[in-house]
Amino acid sequence: MADAAPVQNPPAEQPATTEGADGPKAPSKNELKKRAKEEEKARKAAEKAAKLAELEAQKAAAEVDFATEFYGKLPLNQSQSRPRRERVQIASLTPEMDGQTVLIRARVQTSRAQGSKMVFLNLRQRTDSVQALLTVAPGKVSKQMAKWAAGLQIESIVLAEGVVKKAPEIIKSATVGEVELHLTQLHLISGLETVLPFTVDDANRPEPPETEAEDVQFKRVLLDTRLNNRVVDLRTQTNQAVFKLQHAISHLFREYLDGKGFTEIHSPKLQGAATESGASVFQVSYFKGKAYLAQSPQLAKQMAIAADFERVYEIGPVFRAEDSNTHRHMTEFIGLDLEMTIEEHYHEVMELLDGLFLHMFRNLKQKYAKEIETVRKQFPADDFKWREGPEGTLKLSFKEAVDLLVEDGVPREDLDDIDTTNEKRLGRIVRAKYDTDYFIIDKFPMALRPFYTMPDPEDPTVSNSYDFFMRGEEILSGAQRVHDAKLLTEQMRGKGIDPASMSYYVDAFKLGCPPHGGGGIGLERVLMLFLKLNNIRRASLFPRDPKRLEP
Repeated sequence: MADAAPVQNPPAEQPATTEGADGPKAPSKNELKKRAKEEEKARKAAEKAAKLAELEAQKAAAEVDFATEFYGKLPLNQSQSRPRRERVQIASLTPEMDGQTVLIRARVQTSRAQGSKMVFLNLRQRTDSVQALLTVAPGKVSKQMAKWAAGLQIESIVLAEGVVKKAPEIIKSATVGEVELHLTQLHLISGLETVLPFTVDDANRPEPPETEAEDVQFKRVLLDTRLNNRVVDLRTQTNQAVFKLQHAISHLFREYLDGKGFTEIHSPKLQGAATESGASVFQVSYFKGKAYLAQSPQLAKQMAIAADFERVYEIGPVFRAEDSNTHRHMTEFIGLDLEMTIEEHYHEVMELLDGLFLHMFRNLKQKYAKEIETVRKQFPADDFKWREGPEGTLKLSFKEAVDLLVEDGVPREDLDDIDTTNEKRLGRIVRAKYDTDYFIIDKFPMALRPFYTMPDPEDPTVSNSYDFFMRGEEILSGAQRVHDAKLLTEQMRGKGIDPASMSYYVDAFKLGCPPHGGGGIGLERVLMLFLKLNNIRRASLFPRDPKRLEP
């Protein structure tokens, strides 16, 4: 009987991930489908990325910054080269220059982007400004260049090249408003490394009336804030004009006196004794002794006259240790001093000084009208008035000045001296009655003047002295000086000064000295009152007073 065939069981189904003896099994249908989907997804992502990369490449190719040489920060100027490219001043730009390419170094006063393709800049040089326009243009100005220009910090210093274009209408935001500058190149010379304490625009705003509410629309910059950050404050167009006018006053002072045969001198500011009185003198250590800062060049001027210089003047610092925190006092200021011989009468000196002031007033008005108008925008004021014509400058005696005040209601017993309040009151009276802001008071009481003042020949209680006034405030004090050694020592003792402490000074008169007189003018005070700045600190570059030694 044949053997029966063995029964074969079907093979057991193995998992897709299980490996057999001969190697891994083939993936399942589900797995294949899953893989296929992932591969398709990856392929599509790769295609999308390729398309995006292609688009970005096309976009980048379309926006290549072709203007990199036309803008950016310049290397630090260490005088590496000198190409001698001509630079122009903003003030010189005129409509007649339409189409001309110019190069200007200026500060960015304001910056305003209009969209992504246009930037307006206000460029400033001292008192002058011009509007500059940067517009994206193929092959000339790139978008990157416009974006960079829009990001420049205000007060940055730039080197701007552009084409002068006649403005379609007057640009009111610029002092040179008939043209604008279409920029082709813009480079940064010097940027800012700190935050501005205030903007120059804010510092340029007109002073508010006392009655104005506190919640004003624009930010106001207080005087102390200005003085604490004086470098920024001095950049304003107002201050640029103020100190151009300060320069003008000292220049006109020199010009007039040089034409009258005067010699400029330079006297020491360290002295071994007080010039006038010890109460208002700065004492400083001087090796093993002590010295004093000069209150004026008074002694040196007089000694120069004794040395036959005949006519001298000086422009230099004056120190006063007076704890006066007023609108018109400083502990250090610039004195304009002169001294001259007298032939017959001390009014020769007074009249020369009057001629000097008239020379200054006339030339300031005629030659510096632009600067005066610039200051007026921030400090509105009536024009300064003085008398011309045959009647000449108003001259009052001290007694006549007192009488005017008494007529106006001031008790006579309060007028042994005319204090600051009554000086201003007298200024208002004189303006109303005589239509002038400038006048002279002569013949002051002897008790009010220093020891070297010559007494009146008929009344020893009165002196041959005078003060000059602007807008009711004193700007010059002067007199005939004592040139006789005996009378000088008597008057020194009368003022409590030991002649031996100033023997070198007294000895100058023992050697023979001609009659002489002079005066001292406060530069900053003249400037303050001519412009009506209301505070002398505004007329001083870096003012010094009892509370300020910096900056």
